[in-house]
Amino acid sequence: MTTTTLAPPARAVRAATPRWWADAGGAAAWVSLLVVTALWVAGGGVQAVAESWTDSLGRLTGLLASDLLLLQVLLMARVPVVERAFGQDRLARWHRWTGFTSFHLMLAHIVLITIGYAGDAHVNVLAELWDLVVDYPGMLLATAGTLLLVLVVVTSVRAARRRLRYESWHLLHLYAYLGVGLALPHQIWTGTDFVSSPWSRAYWWTLYAVSAGAVVFYRLGLPAWRNWRHRIVVDRVVPEGPGLTSVYLRGRDLAELPVRAGQFFQWRFLDGPGWSRSHPYSLSATPHTGVLRITVKDLGDGSARVAGLRPGTRALIEGPYGRLTGERYTGGPVVMLACGIGVTPLLALLGELPYAPGQATLVYRARSEAELAFRAELGWLARHRGVRVVYLLGPRAHETSWLPAGAPPLHHLAPQIAGAQVYVCGPDAWTAAATAAARGAGAGPIHTEQFAW
Repeated sequence: MTTTTLAPPARAVRAATPRWWADAGGAAAWVSLLVVTALWVAGGGVQAVAESWTDSLGRLTGLLASDLLLLQVLLMARVPVVERAFGQDRLARWHRWTGFTSFHLMLAHIVLITIGYAGDAHVNVLAELWDLVVDYPGMLLATAGTLLLVLVVVTSVRAARRRLRYESWHLLHLYAYLGVGLALPHQIWTGTDFVSSPWSRAYWWTLYAVSAGAVVFYRLGLPAWRNWRHRIVVDRVVPEGPGLTSVYLRGRDLAELPVRAGQFFQWRFLDGPGWSRSHPYSLSATPHTGVLRITVKDLGDGSARVAGLRPGTRALIEGPYGRLTGERYTGGPVVMLACGIGVTPLLALLGELPYAPGQATLVYRARSEAELAFRAELGWLARHRGVRVVYLLGPRAHETSWLPAGAPPLHHLAPQIAGAQVYVCGPDAWTAAATAAARGAGAGPIHTEQFAW
């Protein structure tokens, strides 16, 4: 065990994100949809319903689909203030919802416009669709973009996702950016609402610029700058147990990296083929000590390669992400509920939070003694910082339980649970059950973050 991973509580690297940011962000999303609808009304959309309801509603569904597409891009542009206000798990759910809604509106747009134009020209619907694709400016690009978005949507359906490796799904999902880029330009060249209204043009150009700028800056520029500045490399690789490996990393000015305990990075290791596929790994030690540590469980695919990393291997990071942090912790009892590899961010938090001796309890769930990790470090925390560590071993009591058979209820495992701040990390179903138990025991604020794709 090294003392660098068990430093005293670290300095706060940033102030807590004001709670009103989440409300303001949600309101801004709804306002954008109202603005689009208002611009459609100002452009004669309501009056046009009487002349051709298919044309007019086709315009509206297309505008709403475009707005949601760009909001979807913004949701996952990794804007730090947005990530901290909502959390990646909530952003991922909204991203999914806006994606499917936008896709259905886009299909409605295509159907309504084709039927409306065919009726106006008194021609066959299929013939009109062919004419739209071939003869209208930007429509060939829009068709290619639509097909790419169809690919992304089909592979995002849960049944299809279960059949794909994460890496394959993630690569296919990146085509959404290309699909959006190809599908939107026809609005600029032929869209009635865009061409005829300076207010509409100003709104759409602003939204395009903000969306594209956020992606370029936060998904490309900022990670590139941080990787250039910090130059992170593998220092050593340490087995922690069966299928569990810790990687210690060093670099330049790592103490200045704006990360908190509980957060994660997307990691790429330049160790050969497959380096371009990133993987989300949480820090398993308190940052700001000059050393970073991640601990990875061998779950197949890229995670199996971590055990074979060699010292000096270059690492590329994107992040930090996540809000399973202590930025809102102001003292008092704290209870942490961990299952399996979920102990890693909580271990880092135990090293950073400024709790008093006897105020912290860690309930650590594992199937067997062999699966427990960091026994020495948890013992150090128990001796030097007064952490109460409770190990729960054995099979689940039943399919929906988060406890092993014969385990006492949560208020016996953690007598301070009532009113305490609670941090939960583990598999999705287990986390949901543990969170429900914490609420039932009268817990205070509950902090958790899901990483399922």
